[in-house]
Amino acid sequence: MKLLMRTTDMATIAFAQALLQGEGIDCFEMDVNMSVLEGGIGIFPRRLMVHPDDFADAARTLKDNGIELPEEG
Repeated sequence: MKLLMRTTDMATIAFAQALLQGEGIDCFEMDVNMSVLEGGIGIFPRRLMVHPDDFADAARTLKDNGIELPEEG
């Protein structure tokens, strides 16, 4: 799996997942259970992962819908 995005904004994660599912791109949200440790206040970012073969299409889908991703590097 390859990291597509990391954010503390739950609405952005949900929107990104919906967009990717609509395009037939499988994704997996990591760090969901960290809310148990943080008390649900949203300080730990969640990560959205995709298969490396789908990364370019996934990144383009999010960018085309207004979700900016950090530059790789």
